[in-house]
Amino acid sequence: MKLSRISGGDPECRSNDCPTVYATDEDGVVAVQGVLVDHTTPEGEAVVALPEEVLREAARALGW
Repeated sequence: MKLSRISGGDPECRSNDCPTVYATDEDGVVAVQGVLVDHTTPEGEAVVALPEEVLREAARALGW
């Protein structure tokens, strides 16, 4: 899956570990990077937390 940053990824984040929302090469699919939350999920899935502003920025970038 190819990822393209659409929000987050603070420029001061030098280790690429900041909360980020990515567009993907799959129609209608976005990917998110955030802090792993301790929550039971099905195998192969995870819950992550990211700042609300990163989601707002992604929505604006996607024209939502």
